[in-house]
Amino acid sequence: MSPTKPPRSFRVAVVTETYPPEVNGVARTIGVMVEGLRTRGHVVQLVRPRQGRSDSPPALAGLETVLRPGMPLPRYSELRMGLPSKRALLRMWRARRPDVVQVVTEGPLGSSALAAAKKLGIPVVSEFHTNFHTYSEHYGLGLFTGLVSGHLRRLHNRADCTLVPTGEMKERLAAAGYHELAVVGRGIDLDLFRPSRRSGALRASWGAGEQDLVVLHVGRLAPEKNLRLFVEAAEAMRAVTPRLRVVVVGDGPEGAALRASHREFVFAGMRSGAPLAEHYASADVFLFPSLTETFGNVTTEAMASRLAVVAFDYAAARQYIRHRSSGLLAPFGEPDGFVAAAQELAADPRLRARARDAALETARGLTWSRVVDELENVFAEVIGRVRMSRVVTGIHAPAAARTDNALP
Repeated sequence: MSPTKPPRSFRVAVVTETYPPEVNGVARTIGVMVEGLRTRGHVVQLVRPRQGRSDSPPALAGLETVLRPGMPLPRYSELRMGLPSKRALLRMWRARRPDVVQVVTEGPLGSSALAAAKKLGIPVVSEFHTNFHTYSEHYGLGLFTGLVSGHLRRLHNRADCTLVPTGEMKERLAAAGYHELAVVGRGIDLDLFRPSRRSGALRASWGAGEQDLVVLHVGRLAPEKNLRLFVEAAEAMRAVTPRLRVVVVGDGPEGAALRASHREFVFAGMRSGAPLAEHYASADVFLFPSLTETFGNVTTEAMASRLAVVAFDYAAARQYIRHRSSGLLAPFGEPDGFVAAAQELAADPRLRARARDAALETARGLTWSRVVDELENVFAEVIGRVRMSRVVTGIHAPAAARTDNALP
């Protein structure tokens, strides 16, 4: 069944503590969603922290950017955390009321947005993007994991709906006491991530010929990414296939130590856009040992680039990889299984070729247009449900703030 088209355009206030050109999965995802909404005729008010003094958002039809104060995020200095802004948001939304507020991140700015929207009776859709309660264990804050989990649950349960990227995540959060969950998946920019970007010249710069095996990692070089297992798996593959090159794209707090201890690896640093896509397509195998993802965009980007993927059986990998068909899956949390899968892929060229072809075929169906369809339908359902509850309870939005004609 095709999605039901929403009856009209919406005015959507999107509140996020990260946004392009910042490089991370949440920023890329919300950037594409905002562009998808804008190009379909919706009006988007984007509320985010200022990204340095030179931050000057472009003027685009249907996009109004509101910059708020922020500060560097601890241990993630390249990202900024928005400061509490409830009063400013109340003034802004009283003057021009959005149809729905989309709270992307759970930091101080996102929490302020949820509180302001609830005070004004504006429908709120929140998003569960990052396992902060799991990340806390990797940053010496394990004692606070329970507190963080409780805070996230209470925050999201104040929203009218919480978006999650997979059915697996929906089931897990529901079991943890989260309410009103809806699945809105992830797409891939198939014009950007594609096998035709493979570069023999780039491979040669890595010291790899066309017949050599190139193993890739893309992501933040940080404790929560399980990089020790990546190194162990890559070295196990090298034992099977000595003519192997390891390429690492990204940087982070563990980057210096990793570069010092593994000088034989190729460290490409931070990449984005076409250079990132070229690095994907020029590799052969993608190892993704992280155990902390809510989705893992890099998994599907690698598949779209025709790479054979080894990952744990959860998140995007569980949703889109069929074991020994379009990739190899290791049981969640079993490092020996991950290493064995990587070694098997290194030893079997036919298995690699089949997995690469099947991964590409799967990825071709993961368009962002489908994702924006899902998001529009959630907005329509939540707006309708909140309006109906007001009718039933006799509560109405202030007349001066109603937005029956949302577009200017």
